[in-house]
Amino acid sequence: MNFDLSDEHKAVKEAARDFAQNILKPGVIERDNLQRFPVEEVKQLAELGFMGMMVDPKYGGSGMDTLSYVLAMEEISKVDASTSVCMSVNNSLVCWGLEAFGSEEQKQKYLIPLASGQKIGAFCLSEPEAGSDATSQSTTAIDKGDHYLLNGTKNWITNGSTASVYLVIAQTNRELGHKGINAFIVEKDMDGFIVGAKEDKLGIRGSDTHTLLFNDVKVPKENRIGEEGFGFKFAMKVLSGGRIGIAAQALGIAGGAFELARDYSKERKAFGKEIYKHQAIAFKLADMATEIEAAKMLVYRSALDKDMGLNYDQSSAMAKLYASKVAMEQTVEAVQIHGGYGFVKEYHVERLMRDAKITQIYEGTSEVQKIVISRGVLKG
Repeated sequence: MNFDLSDEHKAVKEAARDFAQNILKPGVIERDNLQRFPVEEVKQLAELGFMGMMVDPKYGGSGMDTLSYVLAMEEISKVDASTSVCMSVNNSLVCWGLEAFGSEEQKQKYLIPLASGQKIGAFCLSEPEAGSDATSQSTTAIDKGDHYLLNGTKNWITNGSTASVYLVIAQTNRELGHKGINAFIVEKDMDGFIVGAKEDKLGIRGSDTHTLLFNDVKVPKENRIGEEGFGFKFAMKVLSGGRIGIAAQALGIAGGAFELARDYSKERKAFGKEIYKHQAIAFKLADMATEIEAAKMLVYRSALDKDMGLNYDQSSAMAKLYASKVAMEQTVEAVQIHGGYGFVKEYHVERLMRDAKITQIYEGTSEVQKIVISRGVLKG
């Protein structure tokens, strides 16, 4: 078992870190304050090949493995989780879902511009009455012969107004339960598709989270992903990989807070010496480093499971459950180490603390991850 990164992985990590520190960090506080989507920064991410990292180069992607994607997500998230969630949705939900399950025609039309970053994608599963319970879809897609008629509301949609391509999960046959659910590719300019209100959020305030409305949207038959009734399986498999991305985001948030706290402890003096020389602070840093390292092992393991073609449902759930817990707890500790300075925006850690909370909620709450894990361990 080798824990060393390859030269290629080190290069990806370094490129992402350089981008985060030099491009994202200077404007991150302002974007958070103004709830401004990082338009130019995402374009530059695309130029680096970070918007379709795992996609085959023949479809405009970078052809990298999942671990490379995790390393990039981790470094970007140390500075700006609003940018990394846009990157995560486009990579592990939209692009991966289309490459794994889309038709060749769908890949040519939609995947190529998405993987190259010319367009941004969104994944639309959650509804006002169907968050964790994904089988309770109220959005309907009625089969009309050559097209489906789509009606309903989706909420908490990342990249809601910025995206051009939306993967929408909807119920076609309620009597069949989850086997009556389909997944569709919807374009922003289709008649009857309305981008609704933008959410005013606690954290990831630079990300673009909206309610979406579908009023008699005609979706061509060729825009259904997979066979009839495949939508629920599609959503669950895509989200299983998506958890790895969010686990990496949580790991990055925790790591970013730790680095800021460690550096601050070497500068700040109290009682005549730098605060890291006080055991109370040194032990906090020791605990933070240990927790983050443990989370890292789980996150990297889930990425390697995916890369090796192994089942990653359980390892990705464990990674997300634990990394998100670590992110929440260790960002609080980072604020504490900063004292009063940690409570103001200039020192970044308060933003990381606010950003951490969502990692315990989206793409499957911590409680849902425990359901997935418990089912796995009880199978024996």
